[in-house]
Amino acid sequence: MTEEKNIQIEERLSELPLAQYAYIGLDELMFLDRVRYICETECPRYGTTWACPPAVGTVEECRERCLSYEEAFLFTTFSEVPDIANLEETLRFREGHEEVTRKVCEIFRGQGFEVMALSTESCAVCETCAYPEGPCRHPEKMFPCVESYGILLTDLAERHEIEFMYGGNVVTWFSLLLLRSIV
Repeated sequence: MTEEKNIQIEERLSELPLAQYAYIGLDELMFLDRVRYICETECPRYGTTWACPPAVGTVEECRERCLSYEEAFLFTTFSEVPDIANLEETLRFREGHEEVTRKVCEIFRGQGFEVMALSTESCAVCETCAYPEGPCRHPEKMFPCVESYGILLTDLAERHEIEFMYGGNVVTWFSLLLLRSIV
């Protein structure tokens, strides 16, 4: 990335409510079947949306898809929620993060990058997902879940000193953008 592009990106990013961010080398991404296993055994969205397994493909397919890019950009936002133990209520607060993710994608696309975004939990664009009967109705708005790709996010955050345990009712939302220069 040229210094001029980097300056323009940094200026635009500073306008957004990002808590922290880091550029990540693709060799730092860890793809683990055990992360996917958590999706399968603990997440009620498993098998119900295009943003989650098995619709996103195997962990190996996800790995290959990610590694076809040149670099990654990890960032966080956070929200204070009324009751962090209430998952359904907590997930309503992620919409703001997803909007920030769209804006960060636009910043990188405006600088000549192809972007694949992975984000929080699972997609909530539609009240009821078309999966598996039909194709995604809004693929341009849907971000697959980072963990659905088998990516160990906490390890990545810790290696880059990105805080994610604020305590109380504070939720840290993550997005991981895969970037490929097209100019």
